[in-house]
Amino acid sequence: MEDRLGLIAGNGRFPFLLLDAARAHGLTVVVAAIKEETDPEMDRRAANDPAVRVHWLSLGELSRLIETFHAEGVGRAVMAGQVKHKQIFSSIRPDWRLAKLLLSLRTRNTDMLLGAIAKVLGDEGIELISSTQYLEPLLAKEGVLTRRAPSEAEAADIAYGRTVARGIAGFDLGQTVVIAAQACVAVEAMEGTDACIARAGELFRSMNFDGAASTLSRALTVVKVAKPNQDMRFDVPVIGPRTIESMAKAGATCLALEPGRTLIFDLDAVVDAANDGDISIVALP
Repeated sequence: MEDRLGLIAGNGRFPFLLLDAARAHGLTVVVAAIKEETDPEMDRRAANDPAVRVHWLSLGELSRLIETFHAEGVGRAVMAGQVKHKQIFSSIRPDWRLAKLLLSLRTRNTDMLLGAIAKVLGDEGIELISSTQYLEPLLAKEGVLTRRAPSEAEAADIAYGRTVARGIAGFDLGQTVVIAAQACVAVEAMEGTDACIARAGELFRSMNFDGAASTLSRALTVVKVAKPNQDMRFDVPVIGPRTIESMAKAGATCLALEPGRTLIFDLDAVVDAANDGDISIVALP
C-alpha cells in the first residue's frame, strides 16, 4: 500500500495548506473531516484528486476515527486546523472511548485532552506527528517582518506582554495577550486569538478618552507565544491575514511572535496588510 497520511482537519486554511504540502511529498491523504469544524471545500478537493480521501466524523467519535484510519491503512496522522475550545468542552457528544478518556483526565485543558487522544492513537498503532512537519517554511523567521520596527513604547509593551503571555500559556489558558502602556487589557481564553483582540478593541472604544488625560495609550500591542513546553503536534500558534484584520479593527499597532514556533499563513498578504495599516510585526526568541 502507498504511503498514507491521516489528516484530522479542524477549521480554517491550516488543513488545506497541510494537505497541499503532503500531496507535494507524494502522500495519499486520508482526511478525517470534523463535521462541526471542517470547511465543506474539503469534499471538492477530494473530488478533484483521487489521492485525497475524505471521511466526515463528529467531534466526539474517537472510536470511529480509529476505525477509519485502520480501514484506510493509516499509520501516521497529523492534526491541523482549529477546533474551538468551547466545542471541545461543551458541544461534543462523546462516544464510549472518548467518554472514558474524559473521565480519566486530571484537568480538562486542551493539552491534557489532546495529549491523551495522541496516546490512544499511538496505542492503536497510529503515530501523531508534528503539525509543522510539512510546513516548516511557514514558521516565522526571527526579526522585524514589516517595514516598521516596534517603537520604544511598543517594545516596552512587548517585554511586559511576553512575561504575562508565557505565564498564562504555562497554565494552558491561551497564547495571546493584548497590552497597552504596560497594562494587560485582554487575555485569551476559550474564545481564540481574534476574539481576544476584538474584546480589547471593544474595551478601549468603551472608554472616553476625549478631552481627558489617560494613563493608557490608545494603541494596543498583541503578544502571541507558544507554550513553555509546546507540543508541536497540536495547538501550535498560528497567525494569518485575518489576525491583521482583527488588529486593524481593534486599533492594535504591533504584533510580537516567537520565531520557529509560530506558523504564518499567507506571509506576503500578512506583511502587506500590516504595512498598509502601519502595524509592526516582530518575531523575538
